[in-house]
Amino acid sequence: MSQNNAEASPSSSSRRIESVAVLGCGTMGSGIAAASAAAGCRVLMLDISTEAVERGFAAVDEGDRHLVETGTFDADLDKIADYDWICEAIVEDVEVKQELFTKVEPLRKDGSVISSNTSGIPLRDIAAGLPDRFQADVAITHFFNPVRVMKLFELVPGESTTSDVVDAFASFGANELGKGVVHAKDTVNFIGNRIGCFFMLSGLHLAKPFLEAGMNQETVDAVLGKPVGLPPTGLYGLIDLIGLDVMDLVGKNLAVNLPDGDAGHAYTEFPAAEQAMLERGQLGRKSRELGGFGRVQKLDDGSKKKETFDLVSEEWRDAAEADLSGVSADLGAVLFEDSPQGQLAWQVFGGTLRYAAGLVPEIADDIVNIDNAIKWGFNWAQGPFELLDTIGTDRVIAKIEAEGAELPAMLAVLRDAGASSFYRSTDGVDEYLGRDGDWYSIA
Repeated sequence: MSQNNAEASPSSSSRRIESVAVLGCGTMGSGIAAASAAAGCRVLMLDISTEAVERGFAAVDEGDRHLVETGTFDADLDKIADYDWICEAIVEDVEVKQELFTKVEPLRKDGSVISSNTSGIPLRDIAAGLPDRFQADVAITHFFNPVRVMKLFELVPGESTTSDVVDAFASFGANELGKGVVHAKDTVNFIGNRIGCFFMLSGLHLAKPFLEAGMNQETVDAVLGKPVGLPPTGLYGLIDLIGLDVMDLVGKNLAVNLPDGDAGHAYTEFPAAEQAMLERGQLGRKSRELGGFGRVQKLDDGSKKKETFDLVSEEWRDAAEADLSGVSADLGAVLFEDSPQGQLAWQVFGGTLRYAAGLVPEIADDIVNIDNAIKWGFNWAQGPFELLDTIGTDRVIAKIEAEGAELPAMLAVLRDAGASSFYRSTDGVDEYLGRDGDWYSIA
């Protein structure tokens, strides 16, 4: 598994998190505070105003509220000196985060740990110019929303983060919060959002020819749902849940921070119809009557009508039935079907699998962390490498080579190692294929 190699500070060889100060009481901050209080920790919740804190405090279970103290940044920031973990969960703006951390750093006690809950800003940017103590004690602790429900907890150390800090966060996340801890690297969008957002942003572009040829959006969502092991929201339903405004920010962040030559650069901007939706505030479920790719209209007689925003005509229409005729019920089999549905699945979802297979060791040192991040963060039935095993790595390799395309890194490793799968069980021991072509035990 991915490990941080920095040495522990001699003065703090073992750290424990028993109290948590959460800075920012929006959806994510209040969720982290509520989860920490539910685990029996003392919690401090701070925000810019008492009104903001009160809204966040409402997310804490009534039976846990006696563990929570509240306040504002201006009046109560010095209280963080009494807490083991200071967790920042404010707006996704690196300058605003740095300004807050500059105030926080001299106030926190020695031995405390500090983190940002950013969903995609690299830690190196957040920590730039801050003191050595901060650099040694900081990490990204990225939860997925809703915090109390989603299992994924991405842990991202910086270059100077000490191993005892990583251990403290990993232990607290797993043992106290009950999360699935994934070790990621300090790259844009980390693991879950790097792959999950590639699926969504590339899907908006790659589905266009199928829509123009007559496939409806309901079919796109259906094909990119259960047949490939994804939730029933598929593509458009998932973006409606997240919001086009959020995806726009993700795209802008990727455009700036993706490595040169990364396939994601082709998809950081919306197609024209989706850009027009964004500009008129048609963002998704949060837009209520404006809707997103879909909406539910309440009629005068009290009944409800589902509608779809047709991306070809750019007008609302009644929701239609999906066409899954000829689509196999076997997990992933649609990727090899000679039909429009099969071609869609191969281009959008198959493209995402190939993208994931090319990201080791860039975003994680091993395939296990990647598979767990996607299962726990996006509710896939199987992670990318597990699914490649299920559908047959030999079939995938043959299909890629038949197209004249280059094999992504881990598929090339698998082929060169003479292996037929990324996972195996030997004498009762579960193992995974490493990027060096050797086999390693799954801890």
